[in-house]
Amino acid sequence: MKSQWQCLLENLGEWQGSFARFSPAGELREETPTIVSLEGLDNNQTVRQTIRRYPSTSDTAAGASLQTREPIDETVLVYSTLGRGVLFFDEGAFSQGSTQFGPFSDFGAELGLIAGDRRLRLVQLFDRGSNLHQLTLIREQRAGSNAVERPLLTVDDLLGEWEGEAVTLYPDWRSPTVYPTNLHISRSGENQIVQQLTFGVGEGATVRSTAIVNGSRLKFDQGSLPVQVLLLPDGASSTSPVHLQTRQPFFLEVGWLLAPKHRQRLIRHYDSKGEWVSLTLVNERKLAKHEGNDRA
Repeated sequence: MKSQWQCLLENLGEWQGSFARFSPAGELREETPTIVSLEGLDNNQTVRQTIRRYPSTSDTAAGASLQTREPIDETVLVYSTLGRGVLFFDEGAFSQGSTQFGPFSDFGAELGLIAGDRRLRLVQLFDRGSNLHQLTLIREQRAGSNAVERPLLTVDDLLGEWEGEAVTLYPDWRSPTVYPTNLHISRSGENQIVQQLTFGVGEGATVRSTAIVNGSRLKFDQGSLPVQVLLLPDGASSTSPVHLQTRQPFFLEVGWLLAPKHRQRLIRHYDSKGEWVSLTLVNERKLAKHEGNDRA
């Protein structure tokens, strides 16, 4: 099994893309072209990360053209150890962020997925009133590659039955947990979907929920902590509460539709004390027998 540092090294390279900032309702506020470089030093015992932001103009596109332009700013970070708020999976997927939620404090996390020559990262930030404040979607491709960006995610993309495998890592370094998952998403009306998630061995545990569809925003209002899903560019989705409450467990999630029948989800879990307790990576594939079956 790889060490956490070895998993980090899966992200080495030059990544060209953009930082796109969205409102809590999913409205695009600003998009900034970027080049992020992660370079291994001293036989990969140290990593230097350089983040360059470029002018956001109509004729500026992410890619080789950026290298001929002057960046707006440049940030350089050098590190040889990992903080306690970050965990990595073997393929390079990771999450870093707050280890404890509490009222009257800033809170947030970054969730990152990697597939071949593409990376997708999502930063979810909450203000001191515990309200979802801002989302930043980071879509990147490795320099020199021809990796193609996925279209905007739609509800129809999600409909059907998905079978997968979940791997859960823990901040206390206990052994990972691996278990099967089954997710069924169907329509129950023109503007409503039903989601049924089963996870674990044997009969497992099943969670059933209903969402109201409002454009690219799905609102799950059942339970004590309402959750929303935002459908975003590059086949991405953001799942989180819109308001955090004390003594209520919650999770933050990014989803990525890599292909019509292949999706990944990365989920950061917090318990009722507001403590970060685990990070789960789900790889799931749509079952062919359910293609086009979007009625409950």
